[in-house]
Amino acid sequence: QVHLVQSGGGLVRAGGSLTLLCAASGRTGSMAWFRQAPGMEREFVAAIRWSDSTTYYADSVKGRFTISRDNARNRLYLEMNSLKPEDTAVYYCAANTYYTDSNYYSQLQYDRWGQGIQVTVSS
Repeated sequence: QVHLVQSGGGLVRAGGSLTLLCAASGRTGSMAWFRQAPGMEREFVAAIRWSDSTTYYADSVKGRFTISRDNARNRLYLEMNSLKPEDTAVYYCAANTYYTDSNYYSQLQYDRWGQGIQVTVSS
């Protein structure tokens, strides 16, 4: 069973940058980042397809965030630039371990989840 461990969150000022890391204990298929702000539902942030590393982004982060993966080390990254206070949330990495591809934007696509990590952007 694959486990996901996240690191890299923290407090940053608006306009700053952070990089999140998700380390998987084994190989996975497609992976993604989601986030959940207080009182809000969990929402899609970005995904990367396992077969060819095609990437997908939410409109709210497009051009500011970059998702990438290192398959040799079983790692997933989220580079976040030009951060805004509205990016404040708990961020979760997710993985599909069945190598099935349907809707990368849906939580249902993923069967493994990281523990979540807080990102706080101050104004």
